[in-house]
Amino acid sequence: MAEAEGEGGPAQAGLGGDQQQERAQAEAEGEQRQGGRAERQLAVGAEQGLAADQEQGEGGPPGAALGEGEKEATVALEAGGGLFGEAAQQVVEAVEDAQGQAADGGEAAAEQVEQRPQVGEAAQAGAQAPAGGEGAAAGERGELAAERGGPGGELAAEFTGARGDLLAEGAEARLPGAIRFFLSTASAFVTGQPLRITKLAKGDRDTGNFVKPLNGKVVMVTGAARGIGAATAEILANEGAHVVVLDRPADDQPASEVARKIGGTVLLADVSDPKAPEQIASFLKEKFGGVDVVIHNAGITRDKMFANMKPDVWDATIDINLAAVVRITDALLSGDVLREGGRIICLSSIAGLSGNAGQTNYAASKGGIAGYVRNLATKTAAKGITVNAIAPGFIETRMTAAIPVAIREVARRLSALGQGGQPSDVGQAITFLSTPGAQGVSGQVLRVCGGAFVGA
Repeated sequence: MAEAEGEGGPAQAGLGGDQQQERAQAEAEGEQRQGGRAERQLAVGAEQGLAADQEQGEGGPPGAALGEGEKEATVALEAGGGLFGEAAQQVVEAVEDAQGQAADGGEAAAEQVEQRPQVGEAAQAGAQAPAGGEGAAAGERGELAAERGGPGGELAAEFTGARGDLLAEGAEARLPGAIRFFLSTASAFVTGQPLRITKLAKGDRDTGNFVKPLNGKVVMVTGAARGIGAATAEILANEGAHVVVLDRPADDQPASEVARKIGGTVLLADVSDPKAPEQIASFLKEKFGGVDVVIHNAGITRDKMFANMKPDVWDATIDINLAAVVRITDALLSGDVLREGGRIICLSSIAGLSGNAGQTNYAASKGGIAGYVRNLATKTAAKGITVNAIAPGFIETRMTAAIPVAIREVARRLSALGQGGQPSDVGQAITFLSTPGAQGVSGQVLRVCGGAFVGA
């Protein structure tokens, strides 16, 4: 028998009829397998073409990825020996359809690119509508949509039309600080709510420094020995502030511990003492030459149904939570102890915004704080001093730990997040209002309640 000339030469010449038939059948099966592989590779090519279509929004040339897949599929088809031609033809047609779709996708992408200037304008308008994070987020989404050629800019423009009054004309430079806060984890327990950016407080302090924005500032926090006050003092110190830790003489030890931990200064004073305002003003003037930020955090609760509430319980709550705030602030302002461009931040409560059974005295004092900051903000605006309040919801502190378990659990579940907040959540909001980036926020009450049903 003569052997084949080579790998591509004729089969052996002396095979019998049965052997030739088996050989032919084996070759046919091999070609069939090759045809199957070709069909699968063609399908892959079609899928790659469709993927190329989906990628056109990024501005790439239509059908670039499809072309590579089609070449590989065509080579595989040729290797298949022409078998299963009908199935292969169907796959080729599918590839051609994918090409057409890719071309359509490229045209759509081109149209989106042409529309980017308009989308960008809408995004910029959306970014000028800060609503407790809503307007800021809409602006960010609009800008992102502008970059990708998507429809998000239209949403931003629509939002701006509905809430355009949230950004005062000419206050655009004061917007970045609020946007940064609401888009950061520091605002995790702050609900979506209107926060107006205005030019009420005069002066344009530098709002571009977002690293240690309180460097060199003197901040006084009342009731800073524990809970929200201690957490706030620590956050402020981390942002560069020198913190004056003020609390009652009876809380000397915990107040001193907080001061040592953050490198601050202790000031022992009872805010309910009629002499406290003068004592505090003199200390700050002599020790630091003044103060930049005042945080009125000290407060008490004396819960009782109104019908059973004695006058002294009512008076004590109103005096410490509201009257003491007014007295101390007056002393700091009248003596020019609070520097120009300063900050006054008071602690209100959602109970002060909506009322609460058994807390008539507490709600009255905290509601008074909300009205007080709105009024005072107009009087301090000429010196660039902003005045705001924080209204916490249910925060896990020593005070709330004294509430019966069942009531505590109900209070937690009344928030959209289904949990209580932490003292640091309130501290982060206070710190934001203390920074130069909050120059455009004054005369407002910011809720830190996790979307609480009460006070919404």
